Amino acid sequence: MMPAVEVVPVSGIDPAEWNSLIARGISAGIVHADSVLHVLRHVELNEDLLHQVNGALTGRNIQIDNAVEELVEDDHGDRRRERAERMAGSHDSGNPTDPVRMYLHEIGRVGLLNADDERRLAQAILDGLAAADRLVVETVTLAEIDRRRLERTVRNGERAKSDLIQANLRLVVSIAKRYQGREMALLDLIQEGNLGLMRAVDKFDHTKGFKFSTYATWWIRQAITRAIADQSRTIRIPVHMVEHINRVLKVQRELVQDLKRDPTTVELAERTGMSEERVQDILRISQDLRSLDAPVGEEDDARFGDLIADENSRDPGEAALDDELRIVVESLLSEFHEREQDVVRMRFGLDDGQARTLEEVGKAFGVTRERIRQIEAKTLNKLRHPRYREQLKAYLGEG
Repeated sequence: MMPAVEVVPVSGIDPAEWNSLIARGISAGIVHADSVLHVLRHVELNEDLLHQVNGALTGRNIQIDNAVEELVEDDHGDRRRERAERMAGSHDSGNPTDPVRMYLHEIGRVGLLNADDERRLAQAILDGLAAADRLVVETVTLAEIDRRRLERTVRNGERAKSDLIQANLRLVVSIAKRYQGREMALLDLIQEGNLGLMRAVDKFDHTKGFKFSTYATWWIRQAITRAIADQSRTIRIPVHMVEHINRVLKVQRELVQDLKRDPTTVELAERTGMSEERVQDILRISQDLRSLDAPVGEEDDARFGDLIADENSRDPGEAALDDELRIVVESLLSEFHEREQDVVRMRFGLDDGQARTLEEVGKAFGVTRERIRQIEAKTLNKLRHPRYREQLKAYLGEG
């Protein structure tokens, strides 16, 4: 009898992988969070998505096991301190200035949060963002007393965000330690996990019912696995493809040991549950990749990457003109409101050459992307004034 085909809870999830997850869960009554995250790797994480996935699993009496959260859920102060010290001791090389030990000792000083603490801090963060939005939108009409009150709310929100991050740094360490030995040092893994933690804080909505630590786990793991994937390939490959490559190569090594020969693609397909064509594609990609750091030449005195032309490099003359234009634009912007200057600088990468999206700039200022679009449009419209346009004419190919 063929097993029933399960309907995926959200688009973007591979039906075959979802069915496999459900089948394993029904058999064991539980699935590990790693397995769930693997199935969710193609979709954007948010509370609604996790609620749908969790509901789909619990509706079939399948629990999600996430042992990482044991550190967060332990409310006994002494045991927390002992655990932090043991973690530090496991990296003690006899050097009291060992950076890993120092870091673990430092974050061990911060107390853990209960559910009420998480909700309080999350609400303070939301209040701070709302206050920042009002300060921008109503900047002209606000009374001084209201302005001060809103600025105080913004500061409280920023402190709450910092507190929520600091209290969950040990969760990052617990997750990062699982990925040691994969081409990245532990501190680098922790740093990437911390970026995921900060992303989780930005995205968290406590009204959806999730514990923050539960929600943050997904973001932390995703940030770490993506960093490992980027590190492992000089040529950029989608994270999900790196996962497939690693999976096939692992099975290939196992079959070589079992069979005492190289396995066929049919055997690999049977063991991995993939189609033979899919396995062939993955093997071809893994063989075609070549590190840009690979030595070339008779004496290995050059790198492969040195022989590849940089199609993105600019002509020196064009670069000089761009620098001059940047100076002119900076001079013109200095006459505008400070917030208008900052928005244009970030949107067009005037400071570091990296242009930001409306959403990224909005998050930096704590306002909506629509508000940033309005500020940008207003500022660019000012630059179209004949007084400014005349100074830009030589660089814009006009007249």
